[in-house]
Amino acid sequence: MSDPNNPNIKSRNTPQWALYQREMFWKDNTGELPPFSTEPGDLEELAQKTLSLGGWYYASSNAGQSYTHLANRQAFYRHRIIPRMLVDTNKRDTKTEIFGHKVSAPIGFAPIGINKIYNPLGELPVAKVAKELNIPYCLSTAGSTPIEDVGKANGAGPRFFQLYMPHDDELTISLLQRAHDSGFTACILTLDTWQLAWRHHDTANSNYAFYHGIGADLGLSDPVFQKRLKEAGIEPETQRNEAGAMWIDNVWHGRAWSWEKMPWLMEQWRRISGGKPFCLKGIQSVLDAQKAVELGVDGIVVSNHAGRQVDGAIASLDALEKIVAAVGDKTYIMFDSGVRGAADVFKALALGAKFVFVGRLWVWGLSIKGELGVRHVMKSLLADFDILMNCAGYQSVDQITQDSIDSLPNSAAMIAEKSKL
Repeated sequence: MSDPNNPNIKSRNTPQWALYQREMFWKDNTGELPPFSTEPGDLEELAQKTLSLGGWYYASSNAGQSYTHLANRQAFYRHRIIPRMLVDTNKRDTKTEIFGHKVSAPIGFAPIGINKIYNPLGELPVAKVAKELNIPYCLSTAGSTPIEDVGKANGAGPRFFQLYMPHDDELTISLLQRAHDSGFTACILTLDTWQLAWRHHDTANSNYAFYHGIGADLGLSDPVFQKRLKEAGIEPETQRNEAGAMWIDNVWHGRAWSWEKMPWLMEQWRRISGGKPFCLKGIQSVLDAQKAVELGVDGIVVSNHAGRQVDGAIASLDALEKIVAAVGDKTYIMFDSGVRGAADVFKALALGAKFVFVGRLWVWGLSIKGELGVRHVMKSLLADFDILMNCAGYQSVDQITQDSIDSLPNSAAMIAEKSKL
């Protein structure tokens, strides 16, 4: 999960303790179990458990003690919808527009990696359903299906490519070129995951599919990465664990990027795509949002990775409110993290987001019923949103504003106020 050959290791004054996580993820490849693991010692039984529980562990785990995940849900609870009465909602309209695409609702599929740990068909049924419902689909660089195949499955649907940027410019350009050639019409760079956070369940169970030969097909199908494998003497057909590890160690490499690299990346994407939108995902700070605007990005996704990266962080919805106040009229603002239903979508829109991505909801559907499950979950969410607009008295998405909600003070604000008394 973190490249053991990082050049920064030699320049640090303390050990690269983060590599202990990598050591835990690799253990069952060597017939070992992480300390304190309660999994059975029999390796065949362990392998079966890994396949059945791996998806659950990965999708449900959060950073540290899950405090940020909790904060996300608490933030939604603090905001209350104000229904309007005697509004003619008989011809209500849920549709909106994002980057020139007219879509069914301000709701999209957030990028989630390694879909093959949830369903053998990986990202394909998800992309197919997104097209059917006419809502945007985001493919993760950590996806488990070649970019080209996902593009075909999505057909004429609106789709965006979420980039985890390698420290290999040739490989980065190859990924962007493949995405453009496959019909992806925006690049969304995720900023908060150069390295996976410490997630207890995954670490305790060596739950890292890439290290166990599962889910690296997006990378293994890349011509530049195939060249890198050959240079390293790794045969992907017979050394799937090693090939998968080399791929993901190029993606979640543990080596931070900085603002200085962003102009280069924007230039490459705009050159390749002919000027299509470039966005930054993972913004939580007003200062970072302002830097993004100065940089000239086409949009930002206010996100804390659903509480999966920094434990004890600000709720994404609280960050949204501040960021909208600072730059809401200067760039296209999207949102994700903690969404569980239509009311959450409504509240994010009311606080200034133009579009909302959901992730865990459709993953549960994919895990349980494959394509049918994804379709059911997302159609249910669309129905929930449509019914909410009807019951709450809103005829169109643009009527959802800050006047549509009331907000309770959070505990920190209450404590600060009391301290003034």
